[in-house]
Amino acid sequence: MSVNLNLAFIMDPLEQVLVDKDTTFVFMLEAQRRGHRLAVMGLADLFARGPRAWGRARRCEVMRATPHYRYLDQGQENPLEHFDAILMRKDPPADANYLYATMLLSLVDSSRTFVLNRPEGLRTANEKLYALNFPAAIPPTLVSYQIARLKVFMEEQGGEMVVKPLDGHGGAGVFVLSRADRNLNAILEAATDGERRPVMAQRYLPEIRAGDKRLIVLDGEPLGATLRVPLADENRGNIHVGGTCVQAAVTARDREICRILKPWLQRDGLYFVGLDIIGDYLTEVNVTSPTGVQEIDRLDGVELERQVVDFVEARVAALPRHTH
Repeated sequence: MSVNLNLAFIMDPLEQVLVDKDTTFVFMLEAQRRGHRLAVMGLADLFARGPRAWGRARRCEVMRATPHYRYLDQGQENPLEHFDAILMRKDPPADANYLYATMLLSLVDSSRTFVLNRPEGLRTANEKLYALNFPAAIPPTLVSYQIARLKVFMEEQGGEMVVKPLDGHGGAGVFVLSRADRNLNAILEAATDGERRPVMAQRYLPEIRAGDKRLIVLDGEPLGATLRVPLADENRGNIHVGGTCVQAAVTARDREICRILKPWLQRDGLYFVGLDIIGDYLTEVNVTSPTGVQEIDRLDGVELERQVVDFVEARVAALPRHTH
């Protein structure tokens, strides 16, 4: 695209970015390489005046160096339609403040500014519960507050299951439980906060020992994948708890799962997502700030961020503000 765009990234502080891991960082590098102007905002920089959403954004440059960024101004306040595209890349948790931010983003005139992912879709798609819409893709699953019901489910799965909080991220609060564990009741009491909080229980998939696959999906189509292999003494493959990324092919089953999800993802405006797949089963649909692009780039010798920026450019070019 020959037009230089104004792009805004809603994200955690730029100072905290991990240059060799952060997916948002390579989106910014690629957009900057093409001549687009970058600006960053946090959730607290968003505000509304009447029916119009505004933001206080700081222009910036990024680079693979130390330091890895430079601010170009002290921040300017503008209606969010000042930007051609806004990439909502704030890391979890998707808490109340995150929810309020998506409500403010819903005020943006979609005929003037493209928002990735669509704020209404972000509100719809809890990263655990959204997967329940795809029974052909997920393992046996139960969501419940009640410990007795969870224990019956575990017996139905052969005496073993995984439980996780509905608002968790990065592997926090994930437990593998078995009927022989003397801590079973205590863990279920803690996980459910004494039956005051629902949890998701799923069949334990032994394929996790080979790795938890992160499949990067753009507009319903798979771009690439990596396997996050857990440590010998861990059941979680998440990178920040010691999981190792290894090369992984996009399989026929992965493509089948994408075909199942694609109509929903496109309907809900969930353009860029990360699917978690263990063996043949989808376990989570990550929509807030999916990561894994840099790891796949290095393992496969690709630059997935180019396809994502191509997609953003095409969506902006189709906006009425650019077609008239």
